[in-house]
Amino acid sequence: MALKVIGIIPARYASTRFEGKPLALLGGKPMVQHVYERASESKILEQLIVATDDERIRQAVEAFGGNVAMTSPNHRSGTDRVAEVAATVDADVVVNIQGDEPFVSAAVLDQLVRPFRARPDLEMSTLCQRIDESALLSDPNVVKVVRDNQGHALYFSRSLIPSPRNSIGQAAWEHIGLYAYRREFLLKLSQMEPTPLEQTEGLEQLRVLENGHKILVVSTENHVGISVDTPAELERAKQRLAHMKSIV
Repeated sequence: MALKVIGIIPARYASTRFEGKPLALLGGKPMVQHVYERASESKILEQLIVATDDERIRQAVEAFGGNVAMTSPNHRSGTDRVAEVAATVDADVVVNIQGDEPFVSAAVLDQLVRPFRARPDLEMSTLCQRIDESALLSDPNVVKVVRDNQGHALYFSRSLIPSPRNSIGQAAWEHIGLYAYRREFLLKLSQMEPTPLEQTEGLEQLRVLENGHKILVVSTENHVGISVDTPAELERAKQRLAHMKSIV
């Protein structure tokens, strides 16, 4: 089944924890450029657009030759920003690529989109990977997910799920915050009001489940990203980049 797939990178300058992070320099390039260049390696994406409400980010993206669309400054979330741009373009599937993931891989993006080709009923997909470090199990910044037997999300939480009451070897899975949507569903999602569990956990994807929709959660072993939400995480990213260059 032929699909037109586009990628949209929401990039906001204002941030309570790290203002201006899309323009933070990593190896001499703004972080948003790293995201854009790595996402551009995907063979599935036919178009890639940075969605921003900030003139400084627009100028930076145009300076490295990227596509950019200006959006409203009043959006509640990156998803709403992505939806505004998606409403203006021709596409079957829209991929929301976080602007703070400078090491996102094309292989992971391809895994995210591939199920849409075989499943015309699929509305939304995301990713997970097995948690192998015990320290991450209790970290509220590491979002966990549990799935049903068909791979659909049952719940997302900042707490450890499932709770290991019985030792039966059940793995814990970390949710990776990359999303693909059928375009029509994304536009519908952007019109839904925040829901109680979403607000309690601070996890927007719970809005989908609370409204009775399904999210396919694809497991991956290819994601080695770092989400840069603070200056300290930027330093970790710089160390990762230096290490990657040293082994090339």
